[in-house]
Amino acid sequence: MTNSNNDGPTPGKRRPEAFSLDTEKQQQPPVRRLPQAFAGEIAITPDEDDPFLGGVDAGLAPPVAEPRPHRFSFGKLAIGAFGFLLSLALGLWADQLIRDLFTRADWLGYTAITAVAIAVLALLVIVAREVAGIWRLNAVQSLKVEAEQAALERKATAAKAVVAKLENILSHRAETAKGRAALKATQDDIIDGPHLLDFAERELLTPIDRQARALILNASKRVSIVTAVSPRAIVDLAYVLFEVVRLVRSMAELYGGRPGSIGMMRLLRDVIAHLAVTGSIAVGDGLAQQVLGHGLASKLSARLGEGMINGLMTARIGIAAMDLCRPLPFRALKRPGISDFISDLRPDLKGQA
Repeated sequence: MTNSNNDGPTPGKRRPEAFSLDTEKQQQPPVRRLPQAFAGEIAITPDEDDPFLGGVDAGLAPPVAEPRPHRFSFGKLAIGAFGFLLSLALGLWADQLIRDLFTRADWLGYTAITAVAIAVLALLVIVAREVAGIWRLNAVQSLKVEAEQAALERKATAAKAVVAKLENILSHRAETAKGRAALKATQDDIIDGPHLLDFAERELLTPIDRQARALILNASKRVSIVTAVSPRAIVDLAYVLFEVVRLVRSMAELYGGRPGSIGMMRLLRDVIAHLAVTGSIAVGDGLAQQVLGHGLASKLSARLGEGMINGLMTARIGIAAMDLCRPLPFRALKRPGISDFISDLRPDLKGQA
């Protein structure tokens, strides 16, 4: 029988031991390290060269579109003079025609006078619509300038005037009803001008910006698909022009511009001028590799890559139109960029080696 009360150490267990504590050493205060100068120079990377700040898609972000300044042009003066001369010629021709008709029969003369009166009335209505469309575009641009100036002031007086004009421009949009109610409920609570502008931008322009992004994305997808499957280059060009005009007009109507024919041509001129000055997206293998991935661009068909690049070009035009038509500059909300549409336009490459 084995004795369980064994005096020897038990295997696997540690026997208790006594340790001495050096209290004096522990109570000494920690030694502080004196500041020292580093040997050599410290190189600071600029923000535009920092990959963590810029990212891969930093070069794809288009600059903010600005409307062209209105300057005196001799071409416009010449066009106006020839237009006035042409109007006088048409007036003399109509007067002579009515006189000749009266010499033939009185009812022919009165019929001609009625037709001329209807034509002049219709022309006046067309001119009034065009002037109203240009006035609305100018109101949007002037409101953007006033908002930038009001953001520099701490008082809310100028900001309240900007918000009131913004509500007037967007009053026909049902999506802004909730935002207008929120602004009315807090109109006396916000006393800081920049904060009031940021709050108005978030409440009024968030749903409209969402619709504007959907317009750009849908137009870019249609252009990408049609140009990828169309057999002729002339078809590509015609469809891209059609989508661009429709996208710019929809963007202007979405933000309250509602331009006429002359205002639409002016807006298209500003968009094209912006793309011409800032430079368009380069159609090349470098961009395709950056968008699709290194080594995969060469495995795609030429038509598929061309359709995707045309879709990105349409997205850039839409972003420029958004900058020009938006009544407030981007402050509280993030401005969309080309990188926001790449994932939606990029073809599915899964399963390809």
